[in-house]
Amino acid sequence: MSSFPTDPQDSHKSQIRTKVWSQFRSVAFPDSRFHHDYSSYIADFEGSSAATDLLVALPAYKNAEIIFIAPDNCIQELRHRALKDGKRVLVTTYGIRRGFFILDPKRIPAEKWEIASILDGMEKVGQHVTLAEIGKLASHIGLMVTGTGAINYSGLRFGKGHGFFNLEWAMLFSIGVVDTTTQSIAVVHECQVLNEDLRGEDWDTGCDFVVTNARAIQVEHAAKPTCGIIWDKLEDGMMEDVEPLKELRAMGT
Repeated sequence: MSSFPTDPQDSHKSQIRTKVWSQFRSVAFPDSRFHHDYSSYIADFEGSSAATDLLVALPAYKNAEIIFIAPDNCIQELRHRALKDGKRVLVTTYGIRRGFFILDPKRIPAEKWEIASILDGMEKVGQHVTLAEIGKLASHIGLMVTGTGAINYSGLRFGKGHGFFNLEWAMLFSIGVVDTTTQSIAVVHECQVLNEDLRGEDWDTGCDFVVTNARAIQVEHAAKPTCGIIWDKLEDGMMEDVEPLKELRAMGT
């Protein structure tokens, strides 16, 4: 889960990110805090509304009652749409530092759903939940959605390099609310879909669908890790900064 290249494959992934980000810049929207620094955030892009329309037509979305949706810019509209569709949305704070929030359209007034879907607004109207509380809220989460820096046709993501989605999967897997039947979807622009054939790590969470501004691509046999947190692979400082990791360690999971 380290963001630092330690072998040729890690260096290759870093080169892929740099290449894709240079192409992506022409269709991506800057962030108010990070401008076009794609190592700090997952950008929204031209056509993300079309990607949202394609995603909500998938059975995995239609059948889900509660959905984990990452706090990425390109899926803010999806978070809003999910609330309008009556679905509960589980989301993490930036960098997972303050853990998870649940957005429940039955508890949040409709006029505040759009605010709830925005990273800076969800903490004002959503409910903070611990991992233990998540286990009581849902016995099973059937769908997880994320943005990413790039992805190949095997569903292997090349994100910012910090492994946050892998951590989110591992934490939810460790408390038993996701498993290998849980489907995962990456939302990206067409220019972020690559033919690169790389081997994933044990902790890489593959995606069952890649949804772009133009199409929905189904992935066969997407990798779903069952290893939980690999503690000695965490980036320096994560144990101190990521609230749910401390909780999980205390649980002895």
